[in-house]
Amino acid sequence: MIDTLQKVREINGDRYNYSNDYDIVMKLKQFSEKHNICMLIVHHTRKLQSEDCFDMISGTNGLLGAADGAFILQKTKRIDNKGILDIVERDQQYQKIYLEFDREKCLWKFIKMETELCKEPLDPVVKMVGEMVTKNKSDWTGTASELAALLPKEISPNAITRRLNVNAERLLEEFSIYYQASRTRTGRQIKLTLTKK
Repeated sequence: MIDTLQKVREINGDRYNYSNDYDIVMKLKQFSEKHNICMLIVHHTRKLQSEDCFDMISGTNGLLGAADGAFILQKTKRIDNKGILDIVERDQQYQKIYLEFDREKCLWKFIKMETELCKEPLDPVVKMVGEMVTKNKSDWTGTASELAALLPKEISPNAITRRLNVNAERLLEEFSIYYQASRTRTGRQIKLTLTKK
């Protein structure tokens, strides 16, 4: 367990760009795979609220893009004992767990988990991307900016990348589209592959 990510980051002038965020998490991931261990990295969220809680992760999309999953624990109120743990992983459905903090034992106690996970509404950005690719009936490769220009609703390239990273499994389930993000010499590339043509 690393508490916090900032303690193991290299210090340089452009440490908050996508490439550096992606690289630090990828190096830690490679270390954990080499030694066959699970690694939990503690990191902070932004103070600004967002409709998608994973948009609140401090830093760029590179952090979530390289990780196998993310947990975000939020209290409903700062002084409240109740909290919500949102979980997203590459190989599992999105989960929302309700918790209550026991101050005497200093432990979070399970209250309930959302039971209708499969009925969680589909992210509108993921729906737009899925509909665009299936309508054209062809694979698509390009940058997040190029993808943003093709969508009917205006959305920032960073938001597209972040939402596709979080919802890659839903994109595959709902539209049979496999999502890949990679870094090339010219920049970040998104590849959307139709698995059923």
